[in-house]
This record gives sequence, structure tokens and C-alpha cells, in this order.
Amino acid sequence: MLQSLQVLDQLKARLRETLALLPLAEGRGPVSLILGLPHPPSGAPDLDGPRFYFAHSHRGDLRAGYGIAGEWQAQGPERLSKLRHVALGLSDAWVHCDPDETGFSGFAMLGFAATPETQTRNADLPNALLWLPELALIVRGGQSALVLTTLCPAPGDDLRARWESWLDRLVPLLGRPALDPLTPAHLDALGSTPDRDDWRTLVLNALDEIQRKRLEKVVVCRRQRLQGHRRFDLDRLNAALSYLFPSCQVINIRRHAASLVAATPERLFTQRRDQVEADAIAGTARRAEDTERDAEIALAFQSCEKNRREHRVVVEAVREALDQCCRHLDAPEGPSILRLNNAQHLWTRLHGELKPGVDAFELAERLHPTPATNGQPRRAAHDWLDVNEPLERGWYTGAAGLIEPDLTGELWVLLRCALILDRRADLYAGAGIVAGSDPDDEWQETEQKMAAMSMALQFA
Repeated sequence: MLQSLQVLDQLKARLRETLALLPLAEGRGPVSLILGLPHPPSGAPDLDGPRFYFAHSHRGDLRAGYGIAGEWQAQGPERLSKLRHVALGLSDAWVHCDPDETGFSGFAMLGFAATPETQTRNADLPNALLWLPELALIVRGGQSALVLTTLCPAPGDDLRARWESWLDRLVPLLGRPALDPLTPAHLDALGSTPDRDDWRTLVLNALDEIQRKRLEKVVVCRRQRLQGHRRFDLDRLNAALSYLFPSCQVINIRRHAASLVAATPERLFTQRRDQVEADAIAGTARRAEDTERDAEIALAFQSCEKNRREHRVVVEAVREALDQCCRHLDAPEGPSILRLNNAQHLWTRLHGELKPGVDAFELAERLHPTPATNGQPRRAAHDWLDVNEPLERGWYTGAAGLIEPDLTGELWVLLRCALILDRRADLYAGAGIVAGSDPDDEWQETEQKMAAMSMALQFA
């Protein structure tokens, strides 16, 4: 605790020394002050109020945002174009002050629902959102920093008091050791939408559309409501998901009351300057505790024509989308296997060199939704789901990620999701339907996918 108080005093001193150097009165955009931390924290503590969190254990990356320096919402077919226009204005005017020479910068969160038309009943998450946090935490490559951001013009005295209040709230918590999981608790199942009988009808209807050549693939999803016997602890949930699924991106987004939490294995893309990588993930098989049996399942999985066909549809769609904005594009000849704690997937990583002027907003527009979450052909699958799927997806199968000041960034497909409020959690999972799919097998696949979140919730 004493060390945390010393760090807090040092950060406040640097804030006071640097504040006068910031162009707060004459600025017309964001101003960010980056303050280096002496050592990386074990996590990003949960604070009351708006907050987002992105962490990837294998990469050692963590970025979190607290409060709202600015936010912009959009809906409809032009939602990403509208937010790109906002982001361009921010980028042109964004000023950074990095007295500790950390090399870090401010960032924004971009997230959006599964479809541009989605009317989200939950006011916590609008259809599409660009969010500039007032306080951000970055942990990367063994280094860490805090980023304080405001939109200008801003009065210096008021800003100092507000920023110091953020430091008072967060910094003493950064020195806490990692939280231990709680004793596993029973979760009550409160029903599925659709239920098993309706699911079977839904899948059979989809197969009929595929047989009639109206669809090649369509992804149907279900929602399972669970209730715990204690209020879910989001810090412990984040820690449990990171421990159980270290190769997944753990995401936690809250604007008001409810939190959207995901442990997703699937990037929509990563853009660094003119380089882009995208994941094509489709086809799912279970894992086995016995090593030999697990290897047998993987071998049969890789040679299964139904799974390879489902995967091939996604790879071709991602390749086609990237071909339109890349100078050249590389893709391996066949898929690898992505092994998670409770499932394994066929996985192809594509890498390309982008044409000049392509940014994260254009990539998101071209790539989302992939056939891994929607279907193929894209428009026909969307229209069929709009009529036949008996639930509102909200941000499930949408995307969320971080946008840099130069409009590059990384977005993740929102899979393995739960919408959490107090003791209640709505879990979402889907299955890709192609010729040869079986309704019972697809139901079991969604059970396996939901097990990722339900397992972690037991320890939270």
C-alpha cells in the first residue's frame, strides 16, 4: 500500500508539472497526457462508471479505458462511415504529451452491433459507438502507462482536479495482487431462446434453404439465461477467462449498468501501418482429456468434409474482401487447428499489404460480417436471419476493438459472449449450418461454446 501511495504522489507531481504545457485553451481536439508507471499492474481494476477492458494473456497486452472524454454514436448502413468522419477530425487535431518517453499514445474504442439495423433495447450499448476514455491504462511489452485525455478547449484548474480524482481512484488499486478465484458456485439455468425443439426447426429450415441453393451457409444462434447465487465479480471473471483461455481476447464493456463480456478467439483484423492480418475461423470439434483421444478427434476433424466446407466458405469471403484493398495477399494452402480449453477450430490466418489510404474503418466495413457469424451469400443470409432467428443479437457477433490516432487498429469478433447484470447472465453462442449439418450436433456445439463462459462464471 505504501508503494502505491508513493507512485500516486509521483504521478500527481508529474501531472502538475506538465499540465501548464498542454494546449488546453487553444486546442480544438483531444489532448492526451501519458504518464509512465514504474511496473506493470497485475490487471485493470473495475471502477464504478463507464469502463472497457481488452486483455490477451499470451501476448501480454492489456488496455482499459475509464470514463468518457467523448463518445459518438451511429446507426444504419452508413454507421462506420459516420464514425470514421468523426475519427478523422480527432486524428487531425490530437495532441500528445509524453514526458516519460513511453512511446504510448491515446486510443479510442470502436464497437458495433451484429447488423446496422439492430435496435438495441439495452441502452447501455447503442448500435455503433466510438468511445474516447478520460483515463486509460496500457500494458504492453513489459511496460505500462496511464493516459489522461480531454477534449479541448478545457479549463486547466477543473481538469487538474478531475484528473487527480481519477488517479486517486485507480492508482492505489494497481498494486493489488491478482485476485484468486472464488469457490465454484452453482448456476441456475433459466431457459434457452430458442429452446431445443425450436432450435431443431430453425436448423431444418436453414437446411431446406441450403438444399434449394438459396444459401450456402447460415449461422444461427441461441441465448441461454443463467442466474448465480451471488453477484458476479467482473474483476474475477476477467481473471478466470484469461486463465482458462489465454489465447483468446477477453473483452469487458460497460457504459451504464450491464456489462458485455467476451472471450473470443477470432480477430476480425489487426492493422499496423500498411500491414493487415485477419483470421478465418469456422468448424468446431470438442476436446478430450486423454491425449491420444484428443489427437484422434483432431485428425478426424481436419479431414471432415462438412467442417472443411464450412471453413472454406469463410476463407474465400475474407480473401475476397481483402483482395479489394490489398496490393497483395498471402494465405496458407490449408487450415491449422486452433486449440482452446474446451473446443478446437479450423483456423486460417491471412496476411496482406494494404493499398494507400485504407484504414480500420474501411477494413471493418469490408470484413464484417464474415460467413463465420452471418452466412453466405452475405445479404441472403442476413435477410433470412432477420425473418427467422427468434432473438435480438445486439452486439453478439458484432465487433469491438481499439483505434489508434492514425486510424489503424485491431477489432475482434464478439463471440463466446455474456451480457451480465448483477446475478444474471445471458450467454450467446451460434453454429454454422451447411449441407450435412445435424440439428442435435449443432445444439451440442453451442453447448460447448457456452461452456467457456459458464465455467468462468462459476468462479466469479
